[in-house]
Amino acid sequence: MTAPHDPPTASEAKPVALPRVLLTLMPVMGVLFVAYLIVGIAMPVLPLHLNLGLGQSAFVVGLVGSMQYITALFSRMWAGVYSDAHGAKQAMILGQAAVILGGVAYLVSLYFVGNPELSVAILMVARALLGVAQSFVVMGSMSWGLALAGPANAGKVLAWMGISLYAAFALGAPIGTFLFDRYGFVAIALATMIAPAAALLLILPMKAVPGVPQPRGGFTAVAGAVWLPGVGLALGCVGFGAISTFIALLYVERGWDQVWVAFTTSALAFVAGRITLGHLPDKVGGAKIASICVLVEALGQVLIWQAQSPPMALVGIAMTGFGYALVYPGLGVEAIRRAPPQNRGLAMGAFTAFYDLSLAISGPLLGIIAGAAGIASVFFVSALTAVTAAMIAGWLMMRPARM
Repeated sequence: MTAPHDPPTASEAKPVALPRVLLTLMPVMGVLFVAYLIVGIAMPVLPLHLNLGLGQSAFVVGLVGSMQYITALFSRMWAGVYSDAHGAKQAMILGQAAVILGGVAYLVSLYFVGNPELSVAILMVARALLGVAQSFVVMGSMSWGLALAGPANAGKVLAWMGISLYAAFALGAPIGTFLFDRYGFVAIALATMIAPAAALLLILPMKAVPGVPQPRGGFTAVAGAVWLPGVGLALGCVGFGAISTFIALLYVERGWDQVWVAFTTSALAFVAGRITLGHLPDKVGGAKIASICVLVEALGQVLIWQAQSPPMALVGIAMTGFGYALVYPGLGVEAIRRAPPQNRGLAMGAFTAFYDLSLAISGPLLGIIAGAAGIASVFFVSALTAVTAAMIAGWLMMRPARM
């Protein structure tokens, strides 16, 4: 990363061609893919394990699902500061170690299925560890990518890191469903312990980007720069949280089969959005792109709310994934360009903390709504939050960030 007194490099001064950015980012994207394959494997089956295997309510399902985001919320800025100061490579190595510990906790929880309350408590510990891991892996990869490509290419960095992440979700959903159906939740636990070793094999030979000494007062400047894009991100993330936590329960309630298709559809639509539109935040402005995309997401949530058949639900899921695809990079560009250049890791940590806050709060709250008004009602509520996010993006669009 560039120190405050250094002149910008060529990659920082202007956007560069997409193939060159991709070639630069490919090793880091590979590490992120392997790490998030674990998240994708658990996503469609953890709600079923909790609801059908342990007999837990929608509220508990939402609470356990949110625990990962709660700990990510509290560790995200710590991970960003650590990545800035000690280097992204070290941050990603620590993240993989936390993933392994999360898998161990998954495995331990299975010894107490006869005591559902204790088993759920251990699962919450596992999710907490995975939240810390998520912080260090994501902040490390984002900091590494921004250091390699420069802030002028921030939209491309955020977009393509997200493609790697959601491609892992798309592949992980059917793998997780297959493992769960054949071998039970024990296979998910073992995969969570084993896969990080592959990620470490990718990380260790890679050349590290050195850390940057951190000036005092950085947090105040960063907080002032990212809070409004962060609130927009938080509101725009509720639809993703609704799908990841409650779409499996909606399928069970409606008697629909092959719930993994819903998760894979969401992830593939997300990847398609990033591939086709990922260059636009750098080119035409992050807030402008985000304002349009959250409205597409809102329409998708309405379709899920009204769905009477799997095809209609899948159309809504695909629209949600496609619209959601540009919310993070669009608003992330706004946050990065408003923050001091020496605090990019901290800025991304603070900005992404709003994502964690959204999913940490929305899971239990949507669970309460689901218990009171039915599972489908959560998708109507998330549509309303996406519309509010569009209003914030419009406000940012009228106050463009300076490079």
